[in-house]
Amino acid sequence: MPGSSLGELFRVTTFGESHGPAVGVVVEGVPAGLYLSKEDIQFELSFRRPGRQYVTGRREKDEPEILSGVYNGRTTGTPIAIIVKNTDVISSLYEEVRHKPRPGHADLPYIMKYGYENWDYRGGGRASARETVSRVAASAIAKKLLMLSDTIIAGHLKSLGPVELSEGVTFEDILCSKYSPVRASKKSLEEKFEELIKQATVEGDSWGGIAEIVVKNTPIGLGEPVFDKLKADLAKAILSIPAVMGFEYGLGFRAGKMKGSEANDEIIVKDGKLRWKNNYSGGILGGLSNGEDIVLRCAFKPTSSIRKPQKTVDLRTYEETTISVIGRHDPAVAIRGVAVAEAMVAIVLADHAMRANYIPTVKLSEDQSRLIEERWKRYVESCRPMQGSQ
Repeated sequence: MPGSSLGELFRVTTFGESHGPAVGVVVEGVPAGLYLSKEDIQFELSFRRPGRQYVTGRREKDEPEILSGVYNGRTTGTPIAIIVKNTDVISSLYEEVRHKPRPGHADLPYIMKYGYENWDYRGGGRASARETVSRVAASAIAKKLLMLSDTIIAGHLKSLGPVELSEGVTFEDILCSKYSPVRASKKSLEEKFEELIKQATVEGDSWGGIAEIVVKNTPIGLGEPVFDKLKADLAKAILSIPAVMGFEYGLGFRAGKMKGSEANDEIIVKDGKLRWKNNYSGGILGGLSNGEDIVLRCAFKPTSSIRKPQKTVDLRTYEETTISVIGRHDPAVAIRGVAVAEAMVAIVLADHAMRANYIPTVKLSEDQSRLIEERWKRYVESCRPMQGSQ
């Protein structure tokens, strides 16, 4: 299928369907010498894994298998192929969907484009969020490569339905949100999110939410003029995620209601370096990273597969009818979507860091490999929940 690849030097191609034998990814452009293990990939996958509280009941172990590109624990410079087998598939739950496209889902557009006879209705096929496993697997490699510049990416759920974070959070709070069952960065917010999820589950409904991603220590000058601006590539990557309806960075849509005197960010000198006082631009100005934290947000719509009856059309008769989707679906796709948004940011930044020569394109030196591994271990440890952090 065209459109299954992203990136120029760090190139990711995903494959597989929700109820097929497996989903997977091929990652090209990874320099030789990077320490890479199944456990590295598993670590990132654990934060979008289903079968946990407040998310879909589909119980997938999401154990990655590295098929190529790694020898003796290091990358060889050749394409890396990773698969994750689908082990908990119940296609019978989708028999009604076979003839009744779900409102708000990709079912009908896929039928219109590829033909009803070619449509894989099981679990949504290629349009399923199951495809994002491949993205998160690839992002483990991207995140490790970005450790060369000590660039760290973390996200949290800023709002769920009508409940929104109203206080400031530290980067450490955001890192620790990985271990919140609803990706909340504050304990008080977590409790409110949980109540909303419980309510939606009882009603057979779902909630939308907004994820916020923050990037620390971004190299300066990532991005290219005009069409390959960093903001443009990030927008494309984020908007390619299933259920994402909106993207913004820095001030975002608030800038449309402000005066120039309010939105312009003063340039200052801090610690002997040129900086921006308030980071209104979210770390990207003129389409280029400027050294400040990259801050972006994306809006996830409510999960479209819900038990509450909705109007649709029976494709066998073209008569209007209703559908109540019985299956194992997230009451709020935004919860696991945070990990996917992190992944897409990592993939784009790794590609641009290679294009800007911050990351070698052929091989890493021994010192670089060891530095990355040291920083990776520090990152993994920093994601652990800290006592009293929430």
